[in-house]
Amino acid sequence: MHETVLTRILKIRYPIIKAPMAGGIDTPDLVAAVSNAGGLGSLGGGYLTPDQLREAIQEIKKRTQRPFGVNLFVPEEQSESEEMINQMTDYLNFYREELGIPLSPLIKKSAESFEEQVQVLLDEKVPVFSFTFGIPSPDVIQAFKQNGTVVIGTATTVEEAKQLEVSGVDAIVAQGSEAGGHRGTFLKSAAQSLVGIMALVPQMVDHVSIPIIAAGGIMDGRGLVASLSLGASAVQMGTAFLAGPESGAHTVYKQKVLKENEDATEVTFAYSGKAARGIQTEFMNDMHLYTGEIPAYPIQNVLTRDIRQAAAKANNPEYMSLWAGQGLRLATDDTAAKIVEQTMEQARAAVKKISMVEVIADSSTLR
Repeated sequence: MHETVLTRILKIRYPIIKAPMAGGIDTPDLVAAVSNAGGLGSLGGGYLTPDQLREAIQEIKKRTQRPFGVNLFVPEEQSESEEMINQMTDYLNFYREELGIPLSPLIKKSAESFEEQVQVLLDEKVPVFSFTFGIPSPDVIQAFKQNGTVVIGTATTVEEAKQLEVSGVDAIVAQGSEAGGHRGTFLKSAAQSLVGIMALVPQMVDHVSIPIIAAGGIMDGRGLVASLSLGASAVQMGTAFLAGPESGAHTVYKQKVLKENEDATEVTFAYSGKAARGIQTEFMNDMHLYTGEIPAYPIQNVLTRDIRQAAAKANNPEYMSLWAGQGLRLATDDTAAKIVEQTMEQARAAVKKISMVEVIADSSTLR
């Protein structure tokens, strides 16, 4: 059961991929632990400077000899008006006053250089390169493939998956609407691309010929078996690893993940200007009242960064971005290795249970 076309391509034992989670959640210990347990650990590197990215990759290499992946954000051209940015900055000053931090901070840059990040990954010869928010240029994809790197894209609709296949990627993450964190949508609006994983995976499998990775609300072996049954070649799990000891998530973030339930999340633009699913907070609720236009990513992400960082220092989760999927009630604080092991045990048990049901059904038919 655990061997699929993708486990062979990735050279991993189990069809379990740890979702890349940027912003300090992913640590070298967490990435390596999943890889060492037989899955594929992934580093969310979108917010890291080239030097930080290189250091993180080298630290992962010290901890594992097995394959791992690095995820980057494909840059998007944004030209928000100065008036829009100033209006949002003024609005956010209320939170800065509450947190006791400087008002209207000077923004030096909105995002790290994608080209420089890519060069680090090529230099370090990372085994797997995944990306989100669009499709890199053909030159970038070709450079990785010539480097012997497996390339994985992210899609939220079948049409996005088709474009990714044409671009030459080796596999596609089918990101269901249940998934935590930023939406990988790049063709239509986020609202038009909120397709549940049960509907998305089989349709994607039927329309592209490369392996599909199911992502969104998958927390255990039952989700793994269901995804494989739908035609996926692996699953990607993020929230399942959020509260564990290797995770770099803030303590109050972990507590919220373990406390909240499946109805506690929503998709919001409030923190970054891009649709992302997270646990509901006061900040998200307040931003519903904002009458202006929220600047698009990455501008809004930079405008709220100081607020999120100050809230973390103050142990105040209500102003932090608490990305999480809809499988919250199934979250644990187990180690990454135990989560991988238990997922496979649960999957075997689920398959056995299904087999027993089939035997009983056959016996009833014969009688």
